[in-house]
Order: sequence, then C-alpha cells, then structure tokens
Amino acid sequence: MDHILVVDDEAEIRSSLEEILREEGYGVAGAATAAEAAVLLQDAPYDVVLLDIWLPDRDGLDVLADVRKLAAESRPEVVIISGHGTIESAVKATKLGAYDFLEKPLSLERTLIVLKNAVEARRLRTENEEFKRQFSVGSVLTGESVPVKALRQQIRLMAPTNGRVLIYGESGTGKELIARAIHAESLRRDRLFVELNCAAIPEAHIEAELFGVRHGAQPGGPPEQRILDQRGTLERADSGTLFLDEVGDMSLKTQAKMLSALDEQLFTPVGGTQPLRVDVRLIASTNKDLEEEIAKGNFREDLFYRLNVVPFFVPPLRERKQDIPLLVREFLAEFGRQYGRPRMEIGEEALAVLAAYHWPGNVRELKNVIERVLILNPRVLRIERKHLPPLTHKAGSRSTEEFSTLQQARDAYEREYIQKKIEEARNNISHAAELLGLERSHLYRKMKALGISVRE
Repeated sequence: MDHILVVDDEAEIRSSLEEILREEGYGVAGAATAAEAAVLLQDAPYDVVLLDIWLPDRDGLDVLADVRKLAAESRPEVVIISGHGTIESAVKATKLGAYDFLEKPLSLERTLIVLKNAVEARRLRTENEEFKRQFSVGSVLTGESVPVKALRQQIRLMAPTNGRVLIYGESGTGKELIARAIHAESLRRDRLFVELNCAAIPEAHIEAELFGVRHGAQPGGPPEQRILDQRGTLERADSGTLFLDEVGDMSLKTQAKMLSALDEQLFTPVGGTQPLRVDVRLIASTNKDLEEEIAKGNFREDLFYRLNVVPFFVPPLRERKQDIPLLVREFLAEFGRQYGRPRMEIGEEALAVLAAYHWPGNVRELKNVIERVLILNPRVLRIERKHLPPLTHKAGSRSTEEFSTLQQARDAYEREYIQKKIEEARNNISHAAELLGLERSHLYRKMKALGISVRE
C-alpha cells in the first residue's frame, strides 16, 4: 500500500482528502502544522506529501527544503497545494524539488492523477538508488574471460557519453544488466532508469506505454471513452535513461513514431495536442539480427542506424566457459543468503560437468540450475555431480538446440542416463538393471534400441 501525508491547516480540506484517498486504497495520515508533519515523517516512511504552502507555524517551502534533505530511501515526493497559487510560487516550488503544484480549490481528478504519478516517480527513484548500488560494472560482469574484460572496458569508455547504445545478445546473456551497468556508470546515474519490454506489451498498447496518453483518449477504443492521463516511459525517463528491451519486436508503426521522437527529442502523447520535449539517453537491446529483419521488411533501416551508434555484443556463456566457476560460486553465495543456508561449495567434477554443457539458456539457465540444486538438496553443503539435474549431464553430447524432435532429445537423455548407471555398476548389467529399477531383459532391449553396447 502507498502512503500519503496530507499537511494542511484547514481541517475540512484535510479530512476530506484523507477520506477520499483512503477510498482510493492509500494509507493516509494528516497534519495541521509543520511541527506535526516533522514528527510523522520521523515515525514512518511516506511515498508522497501533499503540502500546503501556507502553514500557521512555518512556510511550506521551508518544509519542502527540509524534506528534500531526508535520506534518498526514505524521502517522499512532495506535491505543493495552495489557495494563492502563482506562476512564481509554482516555479520556486519546482526548483526546490517539488514534484508538482496544485491550486485550490482542488480538482479531484487532477489530484488523483498527480498523486498516482508522484507515487510511481518515487518508486522508480527508489529502485534507481538500489540499482546504482547493485549494478556497477564490476558487480554485473562476473568473469575474467577475454570477452568479459573487453565488454567491461567498453562500458567504462562509453557509459559517460550520451551516445545511443544497442546491445546484442542471445536470451539469458544479461542484456538488461549491461544496460543498468551503463546507466550506473553514466553522467545520468542520479536520474531515473526506465525500462520498457517491447516484446511483453501488446501492439495495441505499446504506443500508450511509450508516449503516454492525454485525457480523453482511449487506445484501441472509441474516442468517447475517457481515461485518466498516463505518463509514458519517454516522459518518465526525461533527463535519465530509457531502456527499450527487445526493440526488434516493436511494430513498424511505433518504429516510425519512435524515429521522429529520437530525431527531435520531441513527441506528442496519444490523444494529445501539445508536443513534449525530453532529454533522454536511449539504450536498446535485441536477440534478433536486425539487419536480417531489415531485409525481411520487419525493421526500419533508418531507425536501426539511429539506435546502432554504439553497438555492444554480450557473449553467450558457451564462449566464456572459463567464467562458469566464478558465476557458480557467486550464485551459490547469493542463494545461500536468500535461503538462509551456510556457505556452499562445489566439487571439481560437478564444475567440470557444468563447464562441458552447451548452456542454450546462457547465464539465466545456469542461475536457475544452481537455485534448483540448492532447493532440492537442503542439507547438502558441497554440491557434487550427483546433485546436478539430468539436463546438465549432457556433457560432450549434442545440445538441446540440435535435436529436431522431442523423441531424439528423450532418446539422447535416456541413452546417457543408462550409460551412467552401467558405469556405476562397473558394467555389470544385472546390477545396472537394479539401479534403474528394470528387469534385466527389459534393460537389454533398451540398450539394443538405443545402440548401447557393453562388454560384461
């Protein structure tokens, strides 16, 4: 639940706002003076403060200045309200760090819109502070392989610029983490990092998500359907970084509008009449070959050249296998903390199996495997080969990407599993059949069907 503090000396306005906001699902507290507000702000965190500019014991702008000095993780957004609003007051409040300025008598609809946006702005700011702590180049790019060292150096060189970045890489390689690392090392690191996954949003709604919606417009619906204003990701990322994940999935129509916005840093929200100017650094990512998509007519060539100012290539895990031990130990420590487990270790044979696997799902797949091992082996302090799931035992065999049918993949796994049990039984087929829970004759038939020959 989001929490709002209403600071206004007019009891009727204060109680009315408290009642309305509670009905809207907010947690609400009220204060009649600056002194009461100071006590409440010390006692509990708030997402937004609705602050009257005229208070009996202190000027509201002085209170705003004090709020802005609070620690970033506990600092709320401040919306100034006043019955004597002037352009000068609004400008001064904004310069002091107010999120917005509302005039009395308050419009309920506008007040709710501003509050919703302010809550979202605080959430993004808080996340951004956490990202800055977590997503430095060193913490994101675990590894000492040549491709990782090169990528680390490239980030340090290009992050402080405003150059647009296009990150290429297969699914699961960590493209989003690279984007966050670039932002954390950039001159915009104190501003917001806003992400939009182009593949996860239906085509009918992506323009609204990207450019926002102005009052009276309903994307995909009749014009008479009225909806509240919606700030798009471009507007929210103003002065910060916008990350367009899987940009290759953006529709041609949206690509055309995006191209115009990039050229001018100017765009018009859906249903709006007034263009908005922004200052945004754009980072995009894709797991597609965009030049191939251009040839197919699925991606605009002019937009490609706008995005591809600084290309980054994130290597697949199979091309940086020497980093696997470092990654595994990092994930063991991470999940050990998460699940309250003592320090975990991993045996050399298990590491060798992990290093031999093809990893079609890249770092994400490796991380999932390590988490699964910890969950399924709650009392184990040292991970051995026997604790690894069957998928990782395909060391030296074909990767799952190379099987043309499910039956081929199933046969390959079954063949390897049976061979493993036969090895454990020292080529004794009767013992191997016991380990497998099969009749000896049934195992022989399986071996013949799968092309397994063993000399007892």
